[in-house]
Amino acid sequence: MPLQRFIEHRTGARSRLKPLLLLWSALVVAGCASSGGPAPAERRSQSSETVAVQHPEISAQAQTLFEQAVAVMASGDFIEAELRLKEFLLQYPAYPGAHVNLAIIHGQNGNEKAAQASVDAALALNPNHPAALNQQGMLLRRNGNFIEAEAAYLKAVTASPDYALAHYNLGVLNELYLQRLDVALQHFEIYQGLVGNDAQVEKWIKDLTRRVAASQRTANVAE
Repeated sequence: MPLQRFIEHRTGARSRLKPLLLLWSALVVAGCASSGGPAPAERRSQSSETVAVQHPEISAQAQTLFEQAVAVMASGDFIEAELRLKEFLLQYPAYPGAHVNLAIIHGQNGNEKAAQASVDAALALNPNHPAALNQQGMLLRRNGNFIEAEAAYLKAVTASPDYALAHYNLGVLNELYLQRLDVALQHFEIYQGLVGNDAQVEKWIKDLTRRVAASQRTANVAE
């Protein structure tokens, strides 16, 4: 099912990116880097969750409820989506993906405490759940805990190496917050290799490549 990703710009505006197809097992959330267009300071994290679920232990009725919640969430009606997800969790409280989606809704609403509680619930069910770890990283980054955020993102890509959004967030974190341009470039290249059609990230990769090369030339002259 298409997953709509949201990018938060430092200017406060938000723009939708192209839908990214992800399987249920690859729930997501992210961050961003530098480009030939926007300056590095304009890049920010992205966050989203919509999941199509096919699970043998879930009834057809509950699956329909979950998919309806996902569709409502993707439309931007977070109040209705939250109600539907909570109704789903009354029947299936041990389903981590629903907790992650709730964390994203709470994060979009600015309720960090509730977002953290939902992430904790997901990780209690599955400590290696990539999407929950990615959300954990975003919460930590927003609170200025950059090293801890990096650890959460790295755990996400260790659990699921093809989890594109965690690589994206690692790119943002390393470029904007940890000032590791070469590491940021590596993660954006991995992300682009997994996604393959993100024109904006392609611009960032070109810009980072130029900046890393310039930094290396400066270092060589200094030596």
